[in-house]
Amino acid sequence: MAAVRGLTAVALRVVTPWQRSSRILTASRGPRALREVSSSSPEAGEGQIHLTDSCVQRLLEITEGSEFLRLEVEGGGCSGFQYKFSLDTVINPDDRVFEKGGARVVVDSDSLAFVKGAHVDFSQELIRSSFQVLNNPQAQQGCSCGSSFSVKL
Repeated sequence: MAAVRGLTAVALRVVTPWQRSSRILTASRGPRALREVSSSSPEAGEGQIHLTDSCVQRLLEITEGSEFLRLEVEGGGCSGFQYKFSLDTVINPDDRVFEKGGARVVVDSDSLAFVKGAHVDFSQELIRSSFQVLNNPQAQQGCSCGSSFSVKL
């Protein structure tokens, strides 16, 4: 296990694809019953995404059925690229699925090149609650809000 700013994260295992439909993620959805969070054993290899325990807990609270968190990287933001989170139910052929404790994060192959090795966290503050990408080894710098970044050349 690797420590991330006082949080723990575990490499996630790749699982099989599901079906697709998209829904924008909002942090204000009502809480659901918590499911037990268990850690899976880390897998070696490049291209892994790591989930913190707070991310897993929040995903288990807000997802229903076959829903998962989709992480995408788009052009834009003040630093050149920005992270986009949404809830989804369909997995495309070029997607990688990462799972920990029943929570799933899906990243398409193009976006994975920009976030491999990063940690996905859920942060709750007085002014906002959001999923965030932390410790992205592919990012050279980011903006103060944490939603945009520039890549290492």
